[in-house]
Amino acid sequence: MKHAAPLFLLLTIASGHSPEPAIPYFSNVREIHISQMDRQNYFVVDEELWQHSRADLGDLRIYDRETPVQYALYEQRAGVSSEAVEARILNLGSMSGHTEFDVDAGGLGEYDRIHLRIEARDFVATASISGGSAPGQAANVELAPATLYDFSKEQLGSSSVLKLRPVSFAYLHIRLSPGIRPEQVKGATIANLREQQAMWSKAGTCGEPQIGHGKTEIRCAIPAKVPVSRIEFQIAPAQINFRREVTVEDGKGTPLGGGEISRVRLNRESTLVTNEELAVSIGRNGSDNGGQLKVSIDNGENPPLTVIAAEPVSLERRVYFDPQGKAALRLYYGDERLSAPAYDYARFFHQESSLGQAALGPGDHNPQYAGRPDDRPWSERHMEVLWGAMILAVLTLAALAFRGLRSETPQT
Repeated sequence: MKHAAPLFLLLTIASGHSPEPAIPYFSNVREIHISQMDRQNYFVVDEELWQHSRADLGDLRIYDRETPVQYALYEQRAGVSSEAVEARILNLGSMSGHTEFDVDAGGLGEYDRIHLRIEARDFVATASISGGSAPGQAANVELAPATLYDFSKEQLGSSSVLKLRPVSFAYLHIRLSPGIRPEQVKGATIANLREQQAMWSKAGTCGEPQIGHGKTEIRCAIPAKVPVSRIEFQIAPAQINFRREVTVEDGKGTPLGGGEISRVRLNRESTLVTNEELAVSIGRNGSDNGGQLKVSIDNGENPPLTVIAAEPVSLERRVYFDPQGKAALRLYYGDERLSAPAYDYARFFHQESSLGQAALGPGDHNPQYAGRPDDRPWSERHMEVLWGAMILAVLTLAALAFRGLRSETPQT
């Protein structure tokens, strides 16, 4: 083939880059009203921001006139800072029908939990606790008693954790009420937990429960793009000692999560045991729910629960920032192409003990909005031209190849 060459090759590739923020590129704006200007402030992400921002909230930007203000976006999850060590059990034995023992708690300077490993089923026991500087009961300080239980027969769960106010005793003496034998006490762990409660925001509304054969179903409406973290229930106070499976599905029937709800209130051997769990988690991304959730409570052979209310809630997101003496700032959002910022303020963020809560004004259209220019590579913006050129090049190559073959064919 003497003349096999393309007429032209057209390919334009632009190097990728992260779009820069600019006020005219944001579609929406809200005023941030600050009452405490001399301290760290925060505001809570609400339905308006979820509906008009990126799904990851990466396009939120705070401005002081034309100057960006750094911030940190945090989920208000339950936090547990824990330190736990195995503790030796000393002097384990029985006295007058009571199992007694000492716990060597010297492994931690301060602690507020004792987890006992007890190999027993279907029991209720009261633990009397005292603390001191040496094993035994001499010169001990009496602490608040705790209740241990196992309701395996009733399928209502168990608890073997003694919760204390923070203490620093080197030794604890524990005396159990009759029913637990010394050989059933297998070990102990002491821990220091610093718990931070999760914060929740309302994320929709649920209709009236519909009771069917062995099930209670509840339909919930969820605002667009708002992520749902869990479902909280209010059950009639008169209903006690139940444990039910709960499943949560989206509007298409896809499972999103679930768990168990329960309430225990039993009096065994003059000991009252109370505990309740009335919320289930949604494990998958609750924002992909199609605006609907179906909550099903499996009652089985039991009478249906009297559900006073069910409420979808979202894990609260807070935006923390330093107003630096300003009484008002502006929050801009609504730029799908903008990625999340990488602020030093967020990298080294520390929540101050004294906070101010800023108030957000209503969402409004940004009067300066002009839209982001189309900065895609030329090849992406003119795909029809590129494809036309490629097709023409292929046809031209084919024609040249065909002509070359004909010219090289021997004449007979």
